[in-house]
Amino acid sequence: MASFLTRSQCTANLVRQGIPRGNLTLSWRRRFSDGNSAAGPAGSATAASVKPSERARSVTSFYHQHAIDQAAAKASVRLMPATMLYSGKSSDGSHILRSCQYLQKELPVRIAHRIAGFRCLPFIVGCNPTILAIHELYIRAFHMVADFPFVATLDDEEKFCTMLTELLHDHRDVVTMLAEGFNETRKHIQDETMIKSFLDKTLTSRLGMRLLCEHHLMLHEEHANQIGIIHVNFSPKALIEKKAESTRKVCEQKYGVSPEVKLIGHISSRFSYIPQPLDYIMHEMLKNAMRATVEYHGAVPSDKLQPITIAIANNPVDFIIRISDRGGGIRHDLLAKVWNYGFSSSSKEDIEPNTNGAAANDGGIFGAMMSNRSFGSMFGYGFGLPACRAYVEYLGGELTLETMQGFGTDIYIRLRHIDGKMESFRI
Repeated sequence: MASFLTRSQCTANLVRQGIPRGNLTLSWRRRFSDGNSAAGPAGSATAASVKPSERARSVTSFYHQHAIDQAAAKASVRLMPATMLYSGKSSDGSHILRSCQYLQKELPVRIAHRIAGFRCLPFIVGCNPTILAIHELYIRAFHMVADFPFVATLDDEEKFCTMLTELLHDHRDVVTMLAEGFNETRKHIQDETMIKSFLDKTLTSRLGMRLLCEHHLMLHEEHANQIGIIHVNFSPKALIEKKAESTRKVCEQKYGVSPEVKLIGHISSRFSYIPQPLDYIMHEMLKNAMRATVEYHGAVPSDKLQPITIAIANNPVDFIIRISDRGGGIRHDLLAKVWNYGFSSSSKEDIEPNTNGAAANDGGIFGAMMSNRSFGSMFGYGFGLPACRAYVEYLGGELTLETMQGFGTDIYIRLRHIDGKMESFRI
């Protein structure tokens, strides 16, 4: 059961985090005015770039959130990818207008759901300046979309697209900001399960909204074998090869060597799919596999490293990607922690070594997340693996891990087809 801190205890903790007492007084007033959440100072460059008039509106909305409350009470209308794939294209552009009108109605509801999620965070977490900045970004986004005049013409739609592009740009760093904010408040977190649920919902909701927005924007573009974000002739092999090449370059820049990546299985498979989420997922999986392989085998030439083998299996219901490395596996005492947000095996001690190593860093749900930013892009915030599993499950699939301590690890990614022939997922 969560324990609650008094106002004086919360104030003392926040002062230790570097928040001026004047801002705390304003935050407390906002928090308890009409039962609304706190509104603190902006904690990011993105929030600081908001125009004064827009910023005044977002701050004022902490006092008057009736529209957000109403939208949050509504259910979202999620689309099946097959609907997006087979919705058709009209010569007069009416399909674009219909898509825009759907977004105009749907986005405020989804944004309001996330604002409700921020309101339910423990007070000491919700008062963190970085978390407050994200909260404020969502409130500003709600008003920008909800207050936009009804889109009745293609000229209106063009203006709406300009606003969407701005919002996508404003929210580009939200995941990084979430990691920073929760790392800063880690010591105050009592219920890690609740925080994991919040992050899963926030990250997958963000993914869904970005996919819908990018799909609409890309409907304006003409690309062969592509309808919006959907590639009708998608090749898993081509995507994996591209990600392997880019990840190997990063690995070589960091370590001077990189393992070879071999593809086996149904490498000629092609089908309709949305590549953007898989692109991110494969990057994270390959990054982990390469880092484990290099760190386990030590200073050896690239041609002496064990290769990473990726198998592709395709069937009428789904397709499966297995990533197999010889990176020493994961120690038994660390296995359950790899799915925790913030856990990062950022040193050799976190991977089964050839010789007896020192005790691993046991930082809990947000431990070791921010301590390795200087190590380069082969290391992250500890969001990679749990976020990937949340994304895969959002896409109707499953991500599982099998490890052999002292040998290596296999990751299985199972994803549903989107052609509408079998049950799929909704965005």
